[in-house]
Amino acid sequence: MSIPVETTPRLAIPKLGLGTFKLTGSEGQKAIERAIGLGYRHLDTAARYENEVEVGAAIKAGGVPRGDLFVTSKVWWDNLEPEPLHRSLEGSLNRLGTDYLDLFLIHWPKPAMDLEGAVKVLKAAQSSGLIRAWGVANFPVALMRKLEEMGETPAALQVEYHVLLSQKKLLDWCQPRQIVLEAYTPLAKGSLQEDPVLKGIGAKYGATATQVALAWLLRQQGVVPIPKASRQQTQQENLDAVPLAAKLTAEDVAAIDALPKDQRMVNPDFAPAWDR
Repeated sequence: MSIPVETTPRLAIPKLGLGTFKLTGSEGQKAIERAIGLGYRHLDTAARYENEVEVGAAIKAGGVPRGDLFVTSKVWWDNLEPEPLHRSLEGSLNRLGTDYLDLFLIHWPKPAMDLEGAVKVLKAAQSSGLIRAWGVANFPVALMRKLEEMGETPAALQVEYHVLLSQKKLLDWCQPRQIVLEAYTPLAKGSLQEDPVLKGIGAKYGATATQVALAWLLRQQGVVPIPKASRQQTQQENLDAVPLAAKLTAEDVAAIDALPKDQRMVNPDFAPAWDR
């Protein structure tokens, strides 16, 4: 299956990605290889995941030219000073066995970070060809506004987003600025399979509740979900949600929109003040 590409002035990114959190060791590598074999071309990892070696090995074994893949990695919040940030990027490139990243993100903000200094390093890496684009993750509107006040526009913002968590404020910020919003935990950590609304909609199309939830994200302009999936069946089911996105009716979407939107699954003690 050919996955559509979300295109902005700063980024051309496959509309569906593979999250690789916890895909480690030989089994993790095999899972990523399977995904590439099924047609995934967008792989999301991070230094903190401690699996960049496995992702790199899967890319090498997958036989797909590097230029046909979109690879993202991230720098952890304790490495945001200029020199540690650059070292983190170099480490990610070495472990992945690639000369460049398609997207490199600040994984989490921290209160005392030198945001201007960090962005300066990211832009220098982009100018030198080490990364194609830069972005941020887990930034609320206040920090996105700070970037804009600095005269900077990231290519992407990666945040938790699914049918049970609204990100309207961030979408309202990102969409007019053509910033891609990447949705991590897009299936709410496996909590959607028995949702009666999603199951009811899925029954009309021969689809699962989770496929409906994924399709709801896929149909949105500028939104790119990156579900983690290790089993081949689940990877294929997620791919099959791509054509389902075009089939959802206005009635389907309204029913999903009416679900509770206040259930956050990822909220570590170092998280910023979230938008409400």
